[in-house]
Amino acid sequence: MRRAVITGVGVVAPGGESREQFWARIVDGKPAIRRITRFDPAAFRSRIAAEVDVDAAGRGLTPQEERRTDRFVQMAMIAADEAVADAGLDSAEGDRVGVTLGTAVGATSRLEDEYVIASNRGRDWVVDHRHTGPFLYQSLVPASGAAELAARYGAHGPAAVVSTGCTSGIDSIGHALGLVQDDEADVVIAGASDAPISPITVACFDAIRATTPHNDEPEAASRPFDDGRQGFVLGEGSAFLIVEELAHARARGARIYCEVTGYAARANGFHMTGLRPDGLELAEAIGDAMDQARLTTEDLGYISAHGSGTRQNDRHETAAYKRALGEPVRRVPISSIKAVVGHSLGAIGAIEMAACALTLQRGVIPPTANLTVPDPECDLDYTPLTAREAAVRHALSVGSGFGGFQSAMVFSSPGALA
Repeated sequence: MRRAVITGVGVVAPGGESREQFWARIVDGKPAIRRITRFDPAAFRSRIAAEVDVDAAGRGLTPQEERRTDRFVQMAMIAADEAVADAGLDSAEGDRVGVTLGTAVGATSRLEDEYVIASNRGRDWVVDHRHTGPFLYQSLVPASGAAELAARYGAHGPAAVVSTGCTSGIDSIGHALGLVQDDEADVVIAGASDAPISPITVACFDAIRATTPHNDEPEAASRPFDDGRQGFVLGEGSAFLIVEELAHARARGARIYCEVTGYAARANGFHMTGLRPDGLELAEAIGDAMDQARLTTEDLGYISAHGSGTRQNDRHETAAYKRALGEPVRRVPISSIKAVVGHSLGAIGAIEMAACALTLQRGVIPPTANLTVPDPECDLDYTPLTAREAAVRHALSVGSGFGGFQSAMVFSSPGALA
């Protein structure tokens, strides 16, 4: 079996447009959540979000690239640039280099903008295509994001888009793992990006009351596992990891963050937005990933929780940990960074995997911000408020998404490599 390691990390997230700014923000537990500025949110139930402040031109994007691409592609290019540079890849060109891009909603923002113009703000049932921009097709097809990345680096290996809702980020890295294991690629630029902060997305989550109405104190609004939580906070962002075959990385003297030692996914076949309270499918994904990594619960030093801040998800996730990992899970530190960077839908899984890689490298467990009064039903060690120093050799990260998608991934430190 060919083995895959992480040799580069790039992040664009709320409160920090680089890997180091992101890491400082989540370790400090300082939420980057504010009233929405991208449009007037006054008409909505939830009027806050975790927005990204990024200078695309300052990060190397040309005016042509900014004009041609949606915001989610721009953030992907910036994060991937940082990951490629961090990996020390002089060139990512070649037919042994692949690209996987995860996204839940693709170019939602640009599509909505184009529709508003073409339909005369929704007044015209039959729209006039002459009023749309010249790059509407690129916005319609999420595959254009993977194509942009492949062209940017001259990557001629496999290129794919993974869209499995809120697990897209983990699943994109999982697909990259498969490409390396199957000898389809030696290097995969793998990650996810989403820019869903738009009126249509906010309205959709308002309709099902999934997002918080706690608008008066934005920084305190996202409260995973806290008894006072009222829903999640929408976010945006991107993270990319360089997934590389172990011998290939060693041959070029690459710095290794960690190894991808386990990955599994399940679907609950239960309900579009509902979760079974017993956490069965997530527990099965966790168990499968742990078996692939040949680990027991006692080996785990950290769990990066999905921790969205909805009552249904947090309790479902707690039940899944107990079911899959047993009584010893009570001694494992767990935390959710969504209290700081919000829930960026398909991107968040990749952002959380970036956090896991940095945790393994730096020996610090990010806290769960705003966790002041734990929900009695969420009675595990959810690392409230303050980061902890710890030598972590193995970390588990999980994701849960609408449609019943449940995913789990295990990263192991370079010291665990044989």
